[in-house]
Amino acid sequence: MSHLHSSRRRFLQAAGAMPAALVLGFHLPLAKAAEARAPARDPDDVNAWLRIDADGGVTIMVPSAELGQGVMTSAPMLIAEELECDWRQVRAELAPTDPVYNNRMFKVQATASSTSARWSFEPLRRIGATAREMLREAAAQSWGVPVAQCRAVQGVVRHQPSGRTLGYGALAARAATLPRPASVVLKDPRDWKLLGRPTDRLDIPLKTRGAAVFGVDVKVPRMLVGSVMGCPAFGGTLRRVDARPALAVRGVRRVVPLDDAVVVLADSYWTARKGLAALQPDWQLPQGKPASDAALMAGYRDAARGASAVALRQGDPDTQVQGAQAYTAEYEVPYLAHATMEPMNATADVRADRAEIWGPTQVCGEIAQRLSGVLGLPADRIAVHGTFVGGGFGRREEFDVLVQAALASKAAGQPVKLIWSREEDIQHDFYRPAAAARFSAVLAPDAAGIRALDARLACSSINVRNFPDRVKGGVDPKSVEGVVDLPYALAHVAVRHAMVNTAVPVGFWRGVGYTQNTFFAESFIDELAHHAKADPLQFRLNLLADRPRPARLLQRLAQHVGWGSAPAGRFHGVALSQAWGSLCATVVELSVQGQRITLHRIVNAIDCGTVINPATVERQLEGASIWGLSAAMTGAITIADGRVQQSNFHDYPLLRLAQTPRFEAVLAPSGERIGGVGESAVPTLAPALANALFAATGQRLRSLPLVRHGFELA
Repeated sequence: MSHLHSSRRRFLQAAGAMPAALVLGFHLPLAKAAEARAPARDPDDVNAWLRIDADGGVTIMVPSAELGQGVMTSAPMLIAEELECDWRQVRAELAPTDPVYNNRMFKVQATASSTSARWSFEPLRRIGATAREMLREAAAQSWGVPVAQCRAVQGVVRHQPSGRTLGYGALAARAATLPRPASVVLKDPRDWKLLGRPTDRLDIPLKTRGAAVFGVDVKVPRMLVGSVMGCPAFGGTLRRVDARPALAVRGVRRVVPLDDAVVVLADSYWTARKGLAALQPDWQLPQGKPASDAALMAGYRDAARGASAVALRQGDPDTQVQGAQAYTAEYEVPYLAHATMEPMNATADVRADRAEIWGPTQVCGEIAQRLSGVLGLPADRIAVHGTFVGGGFGRREEFDVLVQAALASKAAGQPVKLIWSREEDIQHDFYRPAAAARFSAVLAPDAAGIRALDARLACSSINVRNFPDRVKGGVDPKSVEGVVDLPYALAHVAVRHAMVNTAVPVGFWRGVGYTQNTFFAESFIDELAHHAKADPLQFRLNLLADRPRPARLLQRLAQHVGWGSAPAGRFHGVALSQAWGSLCATVVELSVQGQRITLHRIVNAIDCGTVINPATVERQLEGASIWGLSAAMTGAITIADGRVQQSNFHDYPLLRLAQTPRFEAVLAPSGERIGGVGESAVPTLAPALANALFAATGQRLRSLPLVRHGFELA
């Protein structure tokens, strides 16, 4: 696990072998907890963030979880740009769990909501600039010259008048003794040498040669491997289970009953699965009529029509609509699972006085506090070690598998690695909420714009479970995002919400509320354009008359794709979204034969303010589009008798390689404050696809997935 983080003992051993190192940062393992009572470190202390070795090698700590979004490269790029080091000598290391690495937007160490670059863009550059100035000062002192005569470049400090140079490795020991400068000047973007240029990812070599440690790779001495079966019905509990059939399987060591699940521990995963299959748990099912997909969706539709909690009121939309002929449309989307590539897993070693947890998580800074009450241990006696994450998508913000692993380890009295099966994952997820919407609008007198808009939304609340303080006045902001913050200039608009919480657990899913609400809103905008007999793109530009930034992005995209001049037999659909501090617009180009859709290309244009690594941005746009395309075409979790009907990829299919179209990216940074990228192209994919399908067939589809309407990808 050398690519995770070092213990204090290992760090001191390494540091003792180095004649020079600008670093004092290290992780305190639980065995040294008695020494961890020192005051909290300053998060701007360079010693927490980087190490410069005697040979000039630079190790940079990465504060966010690497979910595949490329943060293990982008974060070091921010520091390295200002540090003026040799990028070829940079090594990235996942930071330990420590408040010094807190996401400064969340005030906790967590990776979510496309915030990694947004919160760290300036702080990490300051870290690099601070270290650079300390190295310059160390060189100036070594030579006895003014620091103004010393320039840092490519891992050395050069004395300008004499041409003398000293490498960072030779300067690190002296620099480590110097006080931190009170302030530093960051480089002008025009002087950047690394930022803004395509850069190979530092984590890819680790992954391709199998050196990266994911949660499923964790091994600790005396470890048992567990598999779990949860109650198949929402809200059910475990009444009893006869452990003897599982214990009769060779290699099964223990059966651990939990409140709503049963865990089998064995010498290997497949042995645990065999033991689990031998059990016949007696479940206590919840009372009352079990949930069904049809009844739930009908409830959402009714709730949307009567939604009354006001999320946004601008102007006087009610008066504007009175006596006018409103255009109305209703939309809906189903529940969606995460289906992360790496199975849900966690490893726990729980003892009487302490615990250690390993796993792929987006919220390593919250785990100890969450497990404290479960285990009856103080949070400072629970050490958490994050690993590489084989797909996060919001699912790794949850604590369920961590709690199960910890309880199983406590019961067994030895370490446990718990791995969920794909069936367990699909049927016991925290799903993207199903949702329904009713949109009404009155066109402007010249039909070139919208006079008034009324949007009514209904879905379950995500925040009410984990962040109830964020729900105010009956409105969960995650349920209305994508409509309350439309990029268009609308003088009169009302957005109302109906919170319909059910037994179906819901959670953060890549794109969160924007995924359903952008489909609703951008489909409706397209419908209004058709109703007004206007070109869909020009209609949007009319609504952006005094919004130059999104208008420029749409125009760039239109020019790139050749809007209005698609090849014969091909059709375009467009959608625009404003989210996570970025603007993203998507055009889908397709053709249709019967019910078979051929996707010729998907073009995403993004203005994320500032681009750190263009190669990463392009890959993230592709990945987000693939994610959104799977959901739009086939994604649906259905429920009958209070149970999820899907169980694996045969009935919850994902996009296949042969169906994947050509992707193109238009990067249009505006120089505005940096925005997020990882989720930006998810919300726009579905409406752009549906709008292109309408252009091709004249068939307006107001619900997803498209397979339910008989369409399939060629």
